[in-house]
Amino acid sequence: MGGFFGTVSKHDAVFDVFFGTDYHSHLGTRRGGMAAFNDEIGLQREIHSIENSPFRTKFEKIFDKMHGNSAIGCISDTDPQPLLFRSNIGIYAICTIGMINNQEELIKKYLTSTNGQFDAMTGGKVNMTELVAALINQKTSFVEGIKFAQEVIDGSVSILILNNDGSIIAARDKFGRLPILIGKNDDGYCVSFESFAYRKLDYVDEKVLGPGEIVKLTCDKMEQLSPPGEKMKICAFLWSYYGYPTSDYEGVNVEMMRCRNGHIMAQNDEVLKDGTEIDYVSGMPDSGTPHAIGYANESKIPFARPFIKYTPTWMRSFTPSNQADRKRVAKMKQVPVVDLICDKNLLIVDDSIVRGTQLKETVDFLYENGAKSVHMRSACPPIMYGCKFLNFSRSNNEMELIARRVIAELEGEEGFNHIEEYSDSSTERGKKLRQTICDKFGFASLDFQSLEGIVKAIGIDREKLCTYCWNGKE
Repeated sequence: MGGFFGTVSKHDAVFDVFFGTDYHSHLGTRRGGMAAFNDEIGLQREIHSIENSPFRTKFEKIFDKMHGNSAIGCISDTDPQPLLFRSNIGIYAICTIGMINNQEELIKKYLTSTNGQFDAMTGGKVNMTELVAALINQKTSFVEGIKFAQEVIDGSVSILILNNDGSIIAARDKFGRLPILIGKNDDGYCVSFESFAYRKLDYVDEKVLGPGEIVKLTCDKMEQLSPPGEKMKICAFLWSYYGYPTSDYEGVNVEMMRCRNGHIMAQNDEVLKDGTEIDYVSGMPDSGTPHAIGYANESKIPFARPFIKYTPTWMRSFTPSNQADRKRVAKMKQVPVVDLICDKNLLIVDDSIVRGTQLKETVDFLYENGAKSVHMRSACPPIMYGCKFLNFSRSNNEMELIARRVIAELEGEEGFNHIEEYSDSSTERGKKLRQTICDKFGFASLDFQSLEGIVKAIGIDREKLCTYCWNGKE
């Protein structure tokens, strides 16, 4: 994944971009970068690794060396960016968010047709942002180039460009899979992935870009360069997991959606209907917590925090790229409140169950501290497919998904022809999936939010939501 932030202002923009970009740090942990335009020296850029140190500490000296009335910044979980280019359509800095499935095909076609080259290699691979810029540069204008790039890319790409005249161009993905928002204050405009990032900097909501919409910003005005398309497929997982609680997407607040989602889960939970004793409802910190609060409020079962995440030094558990590191992080960062665990029947709500990295560690942790029983709930449906549109996970192997692994164990390849049944808790296959995972991890019970339930909690037209990771439908 990743996120970006840009500002064009009557005053120095670096302060706002520094903090605005930092407010996207939950979206990536590999690279951070900033670029600014100054009338005297042109475009400036700085990129740092943020794998072992947060964005703020790596860029805290930026105010001494970077100045300009317009600037952009990005957090990237893949390649270093922003990148600088001098091309037939101008000199500019560019950031991108997205995923390109046909990257090799596009690279070969570009090299063959242009005799060009790629310089920004990362880990032996072409930098995705450089490829996007190469596609844009084949046309005679930014608008034409952006539309061309989005048309030929299989996947998604949202784009932020800082021109050497100080203007900023922002383009939302063709199908709006991620949000791009415009904020405004008395001095100019900003572009952001997260709405709270610019509100904290005293900008007000100005516009939500539509799918494929392209705008140009100067300190005095916002100009639409290309209108939005009609088809939207915004990622539903934004609300369930990786969106920040204080942000709004398409007018729907993340925290409020998660609480509603918990309400719906409790209303439909068979364990509550059969009178099973539950002492406390708890959320897997952090993003599982609001789902659990909603569940507790609806069920009238007390909410408690039987384990606390030690946040000062431990990173998010999905971040490391290999399974062993993820397991180690998941285990080490949870600290128990034994009085809320010992001899208690606990119901834990997690935002999702993806690989199962935390499942075994969590249940063992709770039983080791005296839990009587542990019931697990996932705030979204079983994840059956790896995302092909966004890089929110660096894993490319669908067999790392716990639901897929269990299906393969139960039926082999044939099971993948019945994924819809396995997702549905009312079918025999659905019951078998849940019971098998229970047996593997020692849960007293396990269930997943239904697709209908999570769509209801989000509250926007189902046709506008991408639910590919749950049902494989594009």
